[in-house]
Amino acid sequence: MDKMTLFSIRNLTKMAVCIALCCVSAYISFPLPFTPGMVTALTLVMNLTAFLLSPKQTFIVILGYILLGIVGLPVFVGGTAGLGKILGPTGGFIIAFAVAYPIVSLLKGNLISLRRYFFIAVCVGIPITYIGGVVGMILSLHINIWQALIMAVFPFIPGDIIKSFAAAWIGVKLNRIFNQDR
Repeated sequence: MDKMTLFSIRNLTKMAVCIALCCVSAYISFPLPFTPGMVTALTLVMNLTAFLLSPKQTFIVILGYILLGIVGLPVFVGGTAGLGKILGPTGGFIIAFAVAYPIVSLLKGNLISLRRYFFIAVCVGIPITYIGGVVGMILSLHINIWQALIMAVFPFIPGDIIKSFAAAWIGVKLNRIFNQDR
């Protein structure tokens, strides 16, 4: 994808909408009593962003979202913001988003496929995100890996699988619509 295509009005609009969706979806969350992590719609939107955009565009969107939060806009989960959030127990998830979802976007390929999108989200996006979350919790809370898995991974697996399916389904529908317009 050349520079002109990457930054066409159409693509910039999709990227802006994805950043806005990331910001809004972070507010759709609820806490679990035994972990600092929250169940959130953000992972659904991260997957959707990867399914709709190229890897470079996905990285730019996620980096933009993270920078908005670092500079103080309350766009992180629960309406939080600041560099302290990145360095806190759930900061590893946020950092992992910038690694996981451009890879998901890269691996989705050119074929619009619900099965492929879902498989990549579950087998690539979720594990990379969890690795970031586990590392963040270990470093900030000074806990062992088992405790981190209990707090950052196990309670979230069923919901993340459902959100991955929802993102794959929506991504397939939207990509078919976007491709009709060309």
